[in-house]
Amino acid sequence: MSRLPSHTERHRVSRIGWLRAAVLGANDGLVSTASLVVGVAAAETGRGGILIAGVAGLVAGAMSMAAGEYVSVSSQSDTEKADLARETAELAGDRDAEVAELAGIYVARGVDADLARQVALQMMHKDALTAHARDELGISEITTARPVQAALTSALTFALGALPPLGVALWAPLGGMVVWVGALTLAALVALGALGALAGGADVGRSVLRVAFWGAVAMAATAGIGRLFGTVV
Repeated sequence: MSRLPSHTERHRVSRIGWLRAAVLGANDGLVSTASLVVGVAAAETGRGGILIAGVAGLVAGAMSMAAGEYVSVSSQSDTEKADLARETAELAGDRDAEVAELAGIYVARGVDADLARQVALQMMHKDALTAHARDELGISEITTARPVQAALTSALTFALGALPPLGVALWAPLGGMVVWVGALTLAALVALGALGALAGGADVGRSVLRVAFWGAVAMAATAGIGRLFGTVV
């Protein structure tokens, strides 16, 4: 008797929960810390002041990212829980209507009406709530909101992203710090953009150009402000 070979697929969409938070955190940590260092350095501040500003930005940014992600994703989680509670009540109140509703979804996707009803009955016999959560509400194991995971990932990657510009600020000559930090940050942004694109299966060139452009704009803006206020003082 022939046997079908095992076929295991790993889709990139399964990474979407942590990948979004990781890319956002690392990019924000790199750009915001580099911009802060460049702005303070452009104001002709001493190395001590630059490092203090950079470290303060790292700590504040990591905590802000963690709090923001936790609150945002928690709101999504609360909405999901409310929808699931409502669906549970509807299943208990009128199961026949829920069968018809699920069958209608399958019909809209191209399944024959009789077969769609059979599939709906079988799916609901196994796990009615999961079937409706996935096919009616669009909630699945992959897309389920995870507030703690998002918060920790964002905080950690923000801190990691902030380390390169801080490292340059430790040894780069004060007169050329703006150039050194800017160049290293752009190089790191290119690497980060390429890594995120490869992990998510996106276009590498477009991702690299996007992060490099906005990183350069942010650093140019803060350098201009630092130079302006440094000159005034």
